[in-house]
Amino acid sequence: MLDELDIRNLGPIREATIAPAQGMTAITGETGAGKSMLLSAIRLISGDAAEAGRVAAGASEAWAQGVFTVSDGAPAAGIAREAGVEPEDGELFLTRTLPASGRSRAVLSGRSVPRSVLSALAGELVTIHGQADQLRIASAAKQREFLDRYAGDEHELGEYLSAWDALRRMDERLLALTSQEASARQQADYLRESIERINRVDPRPGEDVELRARRERIENAAEIASGVGRALSVLDSSQMGVDADGMSAIDLINQAVQSLRSIRVDGVFAEQADRLDAIVNDLSDVVFTLARELDVEGDVEDLDVLNARIHELGELTRRWGPELSDVIAWRDKAVFDVEDLDASPEKIAELEAERGRLYAAALDAAAALSEARAAAAAELAERVTSELDALAMPGARLDITVTPRGLTSDGAGADGPRDAAARARGASLDGRRGKSPADLDAGLLDAHGWDDIAFLFTPFPGSPQLPMGKSASGGELSRLMLALELSAADKRAAGRNGGRNDGTAGDVGGAGVSGDMTFIFDEVDAGVGGKAAVELGRRLARLARSAQVIVVTHLPQVASWADAQFVVSKGIAPLAGVSRGTESGGRSAVVGREPGAGGGSSDAVVSTTVGEVCDEARVREIARMLSGSESDASLDHARELLAQSTLA
Repeated sequence: MLDELDIRNLGPIREATIAPAQGMTAITGETGAGKSMLLSAIRLISGDAAEAGRVAAGASEAWAQGVFTVSDGAPAAGIAREAGVEPEDGELFLTRTLPASGRSRAVLSGRSVPRSVLSALAGELVTIHGQADQLRIASAAKQREFLDRYAGDEHELGEYLSAWDALRRMDERLLALTSQEASARQQADYLRESIERINRVDPRPGEDVELRARRERIENAAEIASGVGRALSVLDSSQMGVDADGMSAIDLINQAVQSLRSIRVDGVFAEQADRLDAIVNDLSDVVFTLARELDVEGDVEDLDVLNARIHELGELTRRWGPELSDVIAWRDKAVFDVEDLDASPEKIAELEAERGRLYAAALDAAAALSEARAAAAAELAERVTSELDALAMPGARLDITVTPRGLTSDGAGADGPRDAAARARGASLDGRRGKSPADLDAGLLDAHGWDDIAFLFTPFPGSPQLPMGKSASGGELSRLMLALELSAADKRAAGRNGGRNDGTAGDVGGAGVSGDMTFIFDEVDAGVGGKAAVELGRRLARLARSAQVIVVTHLPQVASWADAQFVVSKGIAPLAGVSRGTESGGRSAVVGREPGAGGGSSDAVVSTTVGEVCDEARVREIARMLSGSESDASLDHARELLAQSTLA
């Protein structure tokens, strides 16, 4: 969810701050006031390509930052952690700096990151539905992703991916066996010789490190003995087997203990004697350890054996290392590879039979996934078509086709996906002989199943049914996307309500937000008016019960449904430093200036103001949107519209 959007020196906006509502926020203002720059700012922090021409005249750089709230287990939080950023108090700061000349800079919560990181994060946090953004959903991949999210087919998709991975691994193994037959014998001989050489040496992980440490001790035995001997003579001379001229450290401390214990006057002396006793015990442990080290002997013969073994192990690590563990892992894999290289035709036939079983399992999993998608597609299309009628698109309809790849839709529809899978399995197994795995079943299955999915839109009765993006205007496409998002929200709400769909789109805690997604709609009101505009606003408000919604609109019937409303406007201001004003009844409005207004005097510039309007200020703005004036009639109409724009 977008908590705050900050902008500096972007187009006509010198400085602006917007804090959208958790539910629905409307961005209004006259045409040309600069509303598009707000969307440009969001696209910038979403990782879109930067254009130096967006930097305000006279400024050295443009800057935009979005502060987003993310749940701890959300995908966005995982993406941030992979980039080395931990969400702070559940917040992420997506920042983009665009210099007037030079490369832009992307920053995530104070850490420089590639632009692709912001793109990945924005994909989980923001969905923009505007004329420039609709081509994304026109792609088959995006349509498949939307349908899978709607269907909630994680189980079927997971089962298929598991079967697909097993099939691909077997294909890779078979391909290696069949394509390297010419050099297989030579490679097998090399592997066998290498395995035998490693087995003769019989290395242990870390053995070379242990041996080098032992060699170092033997090479420095005299120095070690001298130093340890001096230490023992000071601590406890009896360990050296000679009489010392003076008392050792342990003797002296024991003498001190006896002296303290002879004092009967105060218990404090006995306590100190106990502490000295503990010191004597620690020193005794040290003496024991040092004396034991002196008993470790090594001679030149031991050193020669160690050096020979270290050299032997080094030969292995130089060829198959760098560590002995790497050598052992290489040998273990080589044993497996030799089996494959030595494989007889019977072995290859055995693997091909196993591949057939894996392929059959993948087909069955693809059929189950296809069934789940087909059921969801019919339900989603019905929901969307119902919504379109209320969005000033009577007679418009959406159809979603789910067709198993390589099979006719008639054949799949007649028998069902599972029967189609059986036919495909039989055809594949009958035609396997003489073909390599790479040529088998080409194009039928991929990492996403076997379905070709298409969203087909009919804007009005009698018009041709065409793929989305080719049969709708920008405004129609925005409303179609709203209908899709509403249908998905209603499906989630039905799941939370135990299968009951009451049309509330997940009314959890009033206008509270479930999930981290922010939906932004631009041009959704194009060509809409009257009652249809009211229904459009109602549906945006409905969607805002399950997610944050921001809508750029010219219609008062839409803006009146918002929980918060921001107004973008332009005016002429004296040339001065950036100033801040306050919209009546709203939050602080930040004023920016664009130097060089055409025809203006040198001491005045065009200013862009962004501010929230509340209470009477909002009534006046709705009245202006209704009639262009603030007459008593328009003000009364505005109050009535605001009062009526409430979800039951």
